[in-house]
Amino acid sequence: MTVSLTTAQIREKYLQFFEGKGHLRLPSYSTVAPDPTTLFTVAGMQPFKDQFMGAPAVFDGVANRRVTTAQKCVRVGDIENVGRTRRHLSLFEMMGNFSFGDYFKRDAIHWAWEFLTGAEWMGMDASKMYVTIYKDDEEAFTYWTQEIGLDASHIHRFDADENFWPANAPLEGPNGPCGPCSEIYYDRGPKYGEDTWGDYFQTRESARFLEVWNLVFPQFDRQEPLADGTPVLRDLPFKNIDTGMGLERVASVVQDVPDFYSNDVFAPIVARVAELSGKPYEGEVSVSHRVVAEHLRSVSMILADGTPFSNTGRGYTLRKIMRRAIRHGYLLGFREPTLFQLVPLVVEGMSSAYPELRDNQAKVEASVKAEEERFLKTLEGGIQRLGGLLSGMERGAVLSGQDAFVLYDTYGFPVDLTLEIAEEYGITVDEAGYAESLENAQEIARAGSKYGKSELFGGNQEALEGLARTEFVGYDELSVQADVVALVGAGERLSHLSAGSEATVVLSRTPFYAEGGGEVGDTGRLEWEGGAGIVRDTRKTPQGVFLHDVLVEQGELREGVSVRGVVSGERRATERHHTATHLLHAALRAVLGDGVAQKGSLVAPDRLRFDFSHGSALTAQEIAAVELLVSRWVSANFPVTWQEMPIADAKAAGATALFGEKYGETVRVVRVGGSVEYAGQPVSSMELCGGAHVRRTGDIGAFVILGDENVAAGVRRIEALAGDAATAWVRERLNAAAKVASLLNTGVDGLEARVSGLQTQLKAAEKDVAAVKRQLAEAQMGGTGGAAQTRELGGFRVAALKLAGLEGNELRGAADKLLDQSGADMVVVAGDKGLVVKATKDAVTRGAHAGQLIGKLAAAGGGKGGGRPDMAQAGVTDADAALGALDTAF
Repeated sequence: MTVSLTTAQIREKYLQFFEGKGHLRLPSYSTVAPDPTTLFTVAGMQPFKDQFMGAPAVFDGVANRRVTTAQKCVRVGDIENVGRTRRHLSLFEMMGNFSFGDYFKRDAIHWAWEFLTGAEWMGMDASKMYVTIYKDDEEAFTYWTQEIGLDASHIHRFDADENFWPANAPLEGPNGPCGPCSEIYYDRGPKYGEDTWGDYFQTRESARFLEVWNLVFPQFDRQEPLADGTPVLRDLPFKNIDTGMGLERVASVVQDVPDFYSNDVFAPIVARVAELSGKPYEGEVSVSHRVVAEHLRSVSMILADGTPFSNTGRGYTLRKIMRRAIRHGYLLGFREPTLFQLVPLVVEGMSSAYPELRDNQAKVEASVKAEEERFLKTLEGGIQRLGGLLSGMERGAVLSGQDAFVLYDTYGFPVDLTLEIAEEYGITVDEAGYAESLENAQEIARAGSKYGKSELFGGNQEALEGLARTEFVGYDELSVQADVVALVGAGERLSHLSAGSEATVVLSRTPFYAEGGGEVGDTGRLEWEGGAGIVRDTRKTPQGVFLHDVLVEQGELREGVSVRGVVSGERRATERHHTATHLLHAALRAVLGDGVAQKGSLVAPDRLRFDFSHGSALTAQEIAAVELLVSRWVSANFPVTWQEMPIADAKAAGATALFGEKYGETVRVVRVGGSVEYAGQPVSSMELCGGAHVRRTGDIGAFVILGDENVAAGVRRIEALAGDAATAWVRERLNAAAKVASLLNTGVDGLEARVSGLQTQLKAAEKDVAAVKRQLAEAQMGGTGGAAQTRELGGFRVAALKLAGLEGNELRGAADKLLDQSGADMVVVAGDKGLVVKATKDAVTRGAHAGQLIGKLAAAGGGKGGGRPDMAQAGVTDADAALGALDTAF
């Protein structure tokens, strides 16, 4: 093993290594998922799904079918294991090298091995490397054994459930690209376990044998099986490479530490947790230290990427991670906001690779602190309720599992805290009953209820039964007086809510629009005599009961109290984006044809997203035409009206239905009262929609399309901005363009010509450099290659030469020239860090093998390489040592 490297050094070495193999280095994509299949980016390959399916491999104007990244990924499917095991993380870094129809299995295997075992890279002991392959992958087996030299006893063959991607795809699908994979393991030695590689074949679990890299070889198109169930795997038109090296895993091997929490990124955070709590870190048993450290890293990264805490979607998951950290902080004794003090350590450890952490540090700290303050109050409420329950019980009594579950479900109060406090009273908890109540709640959630269990307030359907439909007045009024009809949480009606509590509030009438038709639910405030609260979100039941998620800020809220509901100013921005969505839909149908149909949408205060059926990417001209049509509607300032009518009349009038909506006999039709012209034809907008809209199209203001992307087969996605959001976006881009123009000593109008001129200069300079390198090679070689040393070795005439300042193509060209000039059977040309061996056809016929020779020379020079019998190349750290081994290599 080489000298211990920091995580940052490992990350940089990986990216440099693959840049040296012709890969384009790209920055990490956001933790926000690049497609709608997941909330978060869960794998390094996810941002490149289009390229894996055949889209052009062009990134920021640069075409390259080889890409390498360090991608921040978030996975929370097994979050309860985080902190309890050595290997589970909610945030991890996946190092990836990808090929889109370029190199395939052989290169991927060779390069992974070179990076892991090369002395100048990770320097892992080759004798401790182990591999798994798909049971029928003879090609991979051949590369591992015959070219890499791995002993067959170090290789396990597993079925498709272990070594295929997707898992078990041949038998179970899904249809589409798939292929075998090969996983690389490192034996950490008996101090991490007494098990053997043979044991791993049986158990598939080991602390000793650590998986560090997964090489995925998508080479098949899985199609419908035959009638008898026989899998159908056809070759893809081009083969891809999708590899992933877990950075935290490799760091634990290189740094020789027992787990992730001891590496150079986590250790300072864990130590600070111990310092702040006054409780020492004692390794694997200190679960709370580990949870706090790991979750703060995740939360910091997700917040820095722009996802705020919320009660829905991605923000809800973020809140779940944060509150698990706060709970474990509470177990460590933190009663005041404390965890936000860990954010600077996360920034210090990771901002060199992810500068957004430093750019948003203050915002992240403030968000974490506010969430701590809010949830610690909630925990205190749970402690008071628990104290009330326990004070009336005798020592030796048993607290019911249902009571423990209500504490968890209503107050977010963790059962481990309940157990700890109950123990102080000499009371035990019915843990089996708690588990049963939790399972029942989960079953309700799995049954698909939209209004099922949330983090703090559980299945409320029964408590909502019998409530009258809420009168919605939000189309016309954004502030109304109403009565509190019900307070609901944990499946029961509540008599009151105190400051710091959150629950579902039902009003007699409401101005708050409930999430639906792609439009987000309204937020705002409730105000009453002696109190106030924040409306975080609004939903409604199929029976028309509006559910307001409310956090009480001050005072006490009780059933029957008269409150004033005020919708936030964001509603106006949402209305602008919603009406703009209708106009965008109509414009797309006009420009692209009637085949355009809505497949999904999101309407929010800050943006709109519109998914639609279309088979190809929009051209720049098509996007411009769509944008222009919407802008013409805005300029015309047509009235926007809505009316209710029988659905049959609405359809007869040509109203367009929105995706995902279910309509009754009477529908609401939103109509823009005027048309614009495209290609000589009038274009109008009339849709069935229950959403909130502007009164006139001119209220939309500026409109700009941000881009068009593919999200599924035959489905495209457009994101766009309206109003102030669009104006701000345009100004930011204009400022950026002006800054770039200033750096290039021109104006914005002259940017294109200036960049074109610089590209011409760069190409000319590259030609000059290539010419200079050729001249340098010729000068060092002499007219006839006389500078080379030629000798008889193993029955062959071998010419060897060292050239300074050359690499890659220049070395190969020099080898060709030396082979022509010297009359040798084989030539060896060394640069500062590279080595090339070439052999004549006659020499190959007589048994010469350039690949075998270069392997021996590279090993002597501290590197590794290989190749064909007639040509091979390698990277070395000591070219003189490599050439010095020539006499003994035959």
